[in-house]
Amino acid sequence: MERLQKVIAYAGVASRRKAEQLIVEGKVKVNGVVVRELGTKVSNSDTIEVEGVKLEKEDKVYYLLYKPRGTISAVTDDKGRKTVTDLFKHIPQRIFPVGRLDYDTSGLLLLTNDGEFSYMLTHPKFKIDKTYIARVKGVPTIEGLKKLQRGIKLEDGKTAPAKVSMTSFDETAGKAICEITIHEGRNRQVRRMFEAIGTPVVKLKRERFAFLDLFGLAPGEYRELTKHEVKQLRVLAETGQIG
Repeated sequence: MERLQKVIAYAGVASRRKAEQLIVEGKVKVNGVVVRELGTKVSNSDTIEVEGVKLEKEDKVYYLLYKPRGTISAVTDDKGRKTVTDLFKHIPQRIFPVGRLDYDTSGLLLLTNDGEFSYMLTHPKFKIDKTYIARVKGVPTIEGLKKLQRGIKLEDGKTAPAKVSMTSFDETAGKAICEITIHEGRNRQVRRMFEAIGTPVVKLKRERFAFLDLFGLAPGEYRELTKHEVKQLRVLAETGQIG
């Protein structure tokens, strides 16, 4: 038995918070009866309808996308902007992004219809590394980089320690390229971290997610994860080590 909002979220219909809202608003039925209580539990034999649409058990799918700049990490956008799921028009499953990348950030983004898998890879307690390449305005000082490595105070709290290195810089032009690895996923976190040390990000790309990289892909292209990669990610989240 699982909580109703959890089942809806894991089916990829909506986030858990949105699912709770739909339940409270009376838009969810279990075996033909409207359910408004968030503590309701259901089994595999129960029939669930969300806004009149029966919840179907889809095959789980897992994709790695090279997200281009100028796309929204969402299923829909109320401003009519292009979303990452627009790149998967022919995929029958209702997939959604695992976490997010900003509109103006490119790089590796996972998409799936497996809510449990998404949760394991995005919750900070599982400490999945994400590596970014940041082109910044100005040249970070050694002390500034050390602050990022130790964790830096932002308006929503201190960040966890990060791995940071400056791969190149040009004092005359006033620019540098840095590599940074974090395991948190706060809103525009990398950009805010570099801004906090006085070197705002000009361009940002996520190069790696755990052991996955963008090899062989161009912006807008994607590939399906192998069964072994999915298994490795699960083991990594559960144990902190690649199986």
